[in-house]
Amino acid sequence: MIQLILHIIAIVLYGLAGVYYWRGFGLRSHAHPEQRKAALFGSVAVLLQGALLAGDVDRDGHLTLGIGTILSLDAWAVAAIFLATSLRKPIASLGTFIMPSAALAALAQIFLPIHEKLAPPSTQDPWLIIHVVISILAYSLLSIAVVQSLMLWIQESRLRHRQPAQLMQAFPPMETMESLMFEMIRVGFILLTLTLISGFFFSDQLFGTPLPFTHHSVLSLIAWLAFAILLIGRRQFGWRGRNAVRWTVGGFVLLVFAYLSAEFLLKLVLAR
Repeated sequence: MIQLILHIIAIVLYGLAGVYYWRGFGLRSHAHPEQRKAALFGSVAVLLQGALLAGDVDRDGHLTLGIGTILSLDAWAVAAIFLATSLRKPIASLGTFIMPSAALAALAQIFLPIHEKLAPPSTQDPWLIIHVVISILAYSLLSIAVVQSLMLWIQESRLRHRQPAQLMQAFPPMETMESLMFEMIRVGFILLTLTLISGFFFSDQLFGTPLPFTHHSVLSLIAWLAFAILLIGRRQFGWRGRNAVRWTVGGFVLLVFAYLSAEFLLKLVLAR
């Protein structure tokens, strides 16, 4: 009961952080009261949810990753990375979308049960824990990059249609947003590469078979290839704007299905 109350408190704090980020939307100063309140509520929510996740993920020495826990863990990592990055980068506007998403993911942890097949691995293996941490960081960085890409798409659409600049002034300059987006993608791509490599070593523990040819592995490789093409296109041909947004969102969608296991999602949706 106490754990449920703490989950609800974390959800409320995320919601309040989202409200204050919305009220401070477009303010560039970290010292502004709205930004300070948003960062405070968000930080407390991240600390509280982190403590709850530590107990939920490690149960009796076993790695327990139900669908709700995975969503909550990833959203927690996204929120934590965002809060840390916003201290030195002008990305506070992203909090308007990230904090409510973290609240929804924390809510999912309450209602979505643990899936038994995702529980066996032991938390005593440090290399397995490193693999899980790297994969979460990769997913989180690419999640933030996707949010940035969508904001870039909104900015570009406003410019194309010559709509009022009031909303445009709320966003950081497009050059800054694009630079930060590709910075996130580069680091996320490196971590994703390490995740795929390390996944081959731990596939027997995670899936019960060495080097499995499954929806998960195939979609992960295709997502990796999509981000590789994007980075090559950026370097060789100067890809930007809508072209970059399409590849970023496309690669991320593939990664989501791979990360949550397409086979499990299909069984969940099509179950009768």
